[in-house]
Amino acid sequence: MQRETLDVEVRPMQHADIDEGLRLCRLAGWDQVRRDWRRFLDDPDAAVLAAVHGQDLIATIATIRYGIAFSWIGMVLVDPVAQGRGIGTTMLRDALHSLSDRASVRLDATPAGRLLYQKHGFSDECSLIRMEVTSVRVDHAPRTIVRAMTRGEVPEVVAMDGSVFGAARTGLLEWMYDGAPQFAFVAERHGNLCGYLFGRHGHQFEHLGPLVADDTHVAMSLIKACLARHQDQAFVMDTPHHDDGWIRLLESIGFRPQRPFIRMYRGLPGPFGVIRHQFAVLGPEFG
Repeated sequence: MQRETLDVEVRPMQHADIDEGLRLCRLAGWDQVRRDWRRFLDDPDAAVLAAVHGQDLIATIATIRYGIAFSWIGMVLVDPVAQGRGIGTTMLRDALHSLSDRASVRLDATPAGRLLYQKHGFSDECSLIRMEVTSVRVDHAPRTIVRAMTRGEVPEVVAMDGSVFGAARTGLLEWMYDGAPQFAFVAERHGNLCGYLFGRHGHQFEHLGPLVADDTHVAMSLIKACLARHQDQAFVMDTPHHDDGWIRLLESIGFRPQRPFIRMYRGLPGPFGVIRHQFAVLGPEFG
C-alpha cells in the first residue's frame, strides 16, 4: 500500500547538494564518490534533478544525452524514509519528459527497479552481472601486447569506442583517464589497437570498465595486466552476461558474482553498439 504523499520541490541539483547526494548513495549501498556527482553537474550533456522536502534532499535522478543515438538515466535514488510515496515515479516521469525528443532512452535496473521501469514502457535489452574481486590470482603475464595507456592515445581509443558503445563519449572517457590513469590499459595485435580498459575510484571498491576487446583472450590480458599492478585493492566490474566462458575466466582469477542488473530501453530498440565486444560497461550511472 502506498504511503502518504510528501510535499516536495523538484529542482536542478546543485554542487551544494553533493554531500546529501553522497548520503543517499551510502544509504543505498552504492559506491559513487564526490567526483562522480561533479561529473553529472558539470557535463553540459547531463542533468540532475533533486527532490527536496523542507531542507532535506530525498531523491535524485540523472540524465545524459549521448548525441542523437540515445540518452541514459542513472542515479535514481530515494531516501528510504521517503520510499513508497510516489517520489521515484514522479522523478522518472520528469526525466522522461526532459528526454521526450530522444528516440531511445536506456538504463541499468536492479531486479526490483525493473518492475517500475516496465510500467513506464521500458523493455529488457540484456542482463549484466557485477563481479567482485578482493583477492586476486594472477600467476603469469598476459601474452597479448598490453601496456599502460597514455593520455595521447585517448583519441584513438575514443574512435574505437564510438562504434562499440554505439555513441560518442569523448569527454567521459577523457574524464575516466584523468581520474585514474593507473587503471587505463591498451592492447595491440599486429600493431593495431584491439582492446582497452579504463577504471575509476569508488567508495569501497575500485571500478573497472569500460573494457572493450576483440575477444575474451584480449579482455583477460587487459584485466590481468591491471590486477597484477594492484593486487592489494578490491575491484568490481559490471559485465554483460553474453558469454558464460568469460564469467568462468573471471572466476578463475578470483572474481565472484555480487549482484545482477538488467539493461533496459524505451523507444526505438537497438542495436546499441556491439555487445559482443563489451566485456565490462562503465557502470549503471553512465552506461
